[in-house]
Amino acid sequence: MRKIVVGAFVSLDGIMQAPGGPDEDPIGGFKFGGWGAPYFDETMTEAVGEMFARPFDLLLGRKTWDIFAAHWPYVDADDPIGPLFDRINKYVATRNPDLKLGWQNSHSLGPDSVAALRKLKAEDGPDLLTQGSTDFLKTLLASDLVDELNISIFPLVLGKGKRLFGDAALPSALKLVSSKVSGSGVTINKYVRDGDIVTGSFEFETPTEAELERRRKLT
Repeated sequence: MRKIVVGAFVSLDGIMQAPGGPDEDPIGGFKFGGWGAPYFDETMTEAVGEMFARPFDLLLGRKTWDIFAAHWPYVDADDPIGPLFDRINKYVATRNPDLKLGWQNSHSLGPDSVAALRKLKAEDGPDLLTQGSTDFLKTLLASDLVDELNISIFPLVLGKGKRLFGDAALPSALKLVSSKVSGSGVTINKYVRDGDIVTGSFEFETPTEAELERRRKLT
């Protein structure tokens, strides 16, 4: 069975829009495209290399596929990521049934991407790794399809933009299995699923009259 693994760069306030360049995704008047580039150091490069070192297929939203298809096939021959991305399968979520996926080894998930992914997950093969794809990630999280999250949190606040998590994300507990900090201050974290959310309480066993009054005011 295959896993769906999320790879995401986010700001402290959860925004993941356009980390790679000013023209990557200016939708909504986003003015800070390229915010991730100044923080890329040796540790960040190694972390990305580790994520790409194990077998995987790419799982992309259509807009991220557009960005990748316009970039990675054209990088210099000595860049290892370009040939890797050319060679592997790329599964694309798109609402346009007539979209032409000209980049080699690209495949549309069809009209029901969730059903297609459940079928893909049940098959033998490499894990399915997302990159970017903020809108599609919300569908994956709401459909309980994500098995692992690799989230690099950058030390900046962007204010407005496309965020990793939305209100429709399915509540679930996660286990932090590894974490390190780059010299530029990025925290690189890997999480896996860890069952349902467990709650507890720091309240008094017998609430005070003041607490009872506070609760009455909430209703």
